[in-house]
Amino acid sequence: MNGFFDTVRVHMEKRAQYNRTVREIQSMPIDVAHDLGIYRGDAHQIAYNAVYG
Repeated sequence: MNGFFDTVRVHMEKRAQYNRTVREIQSMPIDVAHDLGIYRGDAHQIAYNAVYG
């Protein structure tokens, strides 16, 4: 049963990290995003790739 709870815990941690990354990208000043080559509209895809690979 521990394996199930470990899996759920890892999933919840990754989802929290994904949500945090999306928020950070979307709240990034436009000039900083531009300097980094990031389009803020791609925040969900960027965060997904960063967290889930």
